[in-house]
Amino acid sequence: MKVSSDRNDSSSSSGLTPFKFFGKIRHLSRWLPLGLGLSLLRMCLTATPALSAERIIISYGSFERAIQIDDLEAFAKDGSLSKDIDGYANLFDTEQLEDLRQALVQRIDLDVVAVSQFLYTPQGKFLLKQLSNVIRTEARHSGFLPIRAALVLAAADLDEGLTLLNVIRLYPTPAIRFDLEGGLQIVEGLERAVRETHAGIALIEQQAKLEAENEPLPGAAELPRILINGPYATSRITLRLSRFYPPIDLYLPEPFGRARQALFPAPVVVLSHGLGSDRTTYLYLASYLATYGFVVASMEHPGSSTEQLLALLEARTDVVVPDEEFINRPLDVKFVLDELDNQSRTNPRLREKLDLQRVGVLGQSYGGYTTLALAGATLNLTSLGANCPPQLTSFNLSLLLQCQASNLPSQIQDLADSRVKAAISVNPIGSVIFGQDGLSQINIPLMIISSSSDTIAPALAEQIRPFTWLTTPNRYLLLIGNGTHFSTVGQSSAGDQILPIPIAAIGPRPELAQRYLQVMSLAFFETYLIGNEQYRPLLSAAYAQQQLGQNPLPLSLIRYLDPNQLASAIANARDEADRIETSEEARDDELIETRDELPALSN
Repeated sequence: MKVSSDRNDSSSSSGLTPFKFFGKIRHLSRWLPLGLGLSLLRMCLTATPALSAERIIISYGSFERAIQIDDLEAFAKDGSLSKDIDGYANLFDTEQLEDLRQALVQRIDLDVVAVSQFLYTPQGKFLLKQLSNVIRTEARHSGFLPIRAALVLAAADLDEGLTLLNVIRLYPTPAIRFDLEGGLQIVEGLERAVRETHAGIALIEQQAKLEAENEPLPGAAELPRILINGPYATSRITLRLSRFYPPIDLYLPEPFGRARQALFPAPVVVLSHGLGSDRTTYLYLASYLATYGFVVASMEHPGSSTEQLLALLEARTDVVVPDEEFINRPLDVKFVLDELDNQSRTNPRLREKLDLQRVGVLGQSYGGYTTLALAGATLNLTSLGANCPPQLTSFNLSLLLQCQASNLPSQIQDLADSRVKAAISVNPIGSVIFGQDGLSQINIPLMIISSSSDTIAPALAEQIRPFTWLTTPNRYLLLIGNGTHFSTVGQSSAGDQILPIPIAAIGPRPELAQRYLQVMSLAFFETYLIGNEQYRPLLSAAYAQQQLGQNPLPLSLIRYLDPNQLASAIANARDEADRIETSEEARDDELIETRDELPALSN
């Protein structure tokens, strides 16, 4: 790794010494694997560069250093350091150097067409624009076009693939200029988001533990038996309700004898999938609830399903989802309920089997938004105006989708449905599109399920803080420790996924997270749709923590979270971050005084 000076080695007006300069790079390197991974995951567009980069210029104000890419490649491949920079290696510990090396060669396997098409969308262009504020050309021009050129070529490279090192190598100008100050602002935002999220999660875990100690479980004889499946066989009916909509799958319990007369008409549960999924994603949950006596309608939203992503990849559309999908999704569910009401009177197989005045809704991610809207949350254009467009340093990728709703008309019809009597929202998005005023309108029983390692809809921003805005008395927050945005998402049975979810993004033991969803949704809908009080003890901190939760996915369940306590925990996390930063700066100052002069920089 050869380092050269583009300017005078003396300290700039910023007061940086070479040691402090590389201290800032060391600070940045701790977050390279996550920060750069998130960036590369979403950026690529076709172009053909005439040049390839030879060096990276790292600048902080007027203070600059340049790293030769040949030396960077040698370091990335086998950890070797050129003699010109070897003296700076002791600024990093062994773990930090290895993290940096792994960040350079970590490969992200994404189809070049998929990521190329993504950058034609408003979300893709926004991300590129944000990144180009930090990565520029040697002449300090915007890096927007060079970045997308390098990214697509790296994604199309069958040998090396989409890695940070390959993107750097294929950057189509002789030098890449990296703004260290802007990069540090991003890192500081990421650090702040991580610390604040950890503080919120720790508060929930502590409160759940106290609740579990204060409200012990009843004896085993008083609890319902939770089996792998319930007492009923099931059947599936595929219904095409309209030629304009995809079919829905209806899962029916099949009781015998007197049980048949006692069961029907049965409550109906509607499942709403996330962005880019289909009606088979939660088959495991639909069939499970049916074995316990629920009729389950697993539907597909045509404007945000697998077919919509396919249309994007085939250039039949230039948007991930249309703006009006925020309105269409709840209306899709209303339409399905209306049609099922009609079918219950006209279809011999369904006659008198559906109780459409006892409806539950469960949705994940974009389906979580859909669930909240149907439950009574109202769209909040004031909140959207105050928070959109989002800042890159928010590290809340869901805002890229939520802010699309800013384009909706000011007058929006009521999206709630009075037939919905209970709702479960899994990894929902909605902090900005609903805001506190919108979420406070919900007055039916609601369970929010959050995952502590969710990087798409972050737990603190999208579930924990919004939970404090709820006013409905029957509210629950279930936190899956170490869970991700995709922990509960089942494998689609509709064929190969267009964009397969990487194993690392799914996280550990997804089958365990899916079991949690089965059991907790059964207890919730038994309690609030059927009125079966035998299941209420399962909706307790003690049951979630002591009976259901297992490592590596521990569970924490709470009924209430004091917003002042949450604010205090977050403030304490910020104070601790400031203390650590001050301590690190003091250590750097001490090292400057005690270490030998750093090696001279070669031109």
